[in-house]
Amino acid sequence: MAAGSTGERPFFEIITSIRYWIIHAVTPFFEIITSIRYWIIHAVTLPAIFIAGFLFVYTGLAYDAFGTPRPDSYFQSSESKAPVVTQRYEAKSQLDLRTK
Repeated sequence: MAAGSTGERPFFEIITSIRYWIIHAVTPFFEIITSIRYWIIHAVTLPAIFIAGFLFVYTGLAYDAFGTPRPDSYFQSSESKAPVVTQRYEAKSQLDLRTK
């Protein structure tokens, strides 16, 4: 037992104790990463999450779901540069003129 009048044990001593792992029924890390079941689950789910996210954005559903404009609709085809608001208090009217 480590020094101290309250009987506390250092963290390292607790987690390296076999009794700790038996009582808490925690699977050791080495058993997890060497498990075929672990790799099969992760080999399927991680790519599936990536592909689902890619399709969510690629199909445009993300733009529809969150109401954001698509990249090709930020600027009108007749504009060659980004519109700039020049008058602070007339910004709404300037933007209204731009969208007509």
